[in-house]
Amino acid sequence: MKKSILIAVGLAFGWSFAQATDLVLGADDHDPFFYMPFFHSNDVLAPRDDWGLLHQSRTTVYETDFAPRYTCRAAYYSMSGSQLIKDPAYVGALQRDLKRLGYYCGPIDGFFSDGVRASIATLQKNYSQQVTGTLTIPVRRVLHLP
Repeated sequence: MKKSILIAVGLAFGWSFAQATDLVLGADDHDPFFYMPFFHSNDVLAPRDDWGLLHQSRTTVYETDFAPRYTCRAAYYSMSGSQLIKDPAYVGALQRDLKRLGYYCGPIDGFFSDGVRASIATLQKNYSQQVTGTLTIPVRRVLHLP
């Protein structure tokens, strides 16, 4: 009895997975070399290339994305907030994450402006931190920045 239930559940799961693959890839897009990963979610509204493959990358590229940065993430952990606000790549990432959370509305240009300072102060207030408007370790943790 248990074996038949397990077989039925396995067949139902396999059928539903095949149907979901058909919906995402389309019935004619089956390529034996490019199967969808098992638990991978796709944005069906993402842009497609000439072969019909979805691209899940961020569509906006900012000037600060090309700024020089350290190759090792651990190098940023030893730097203080006053050193980090002089780095345009780090400030660009800070502005991007503040904008993603809805705290910052200005341009992502890599400059630590008064708008960035005000948005950090608002974030600190909403997360019950000491409001200073400066880049502190708790702010970096909230934004998942090194």
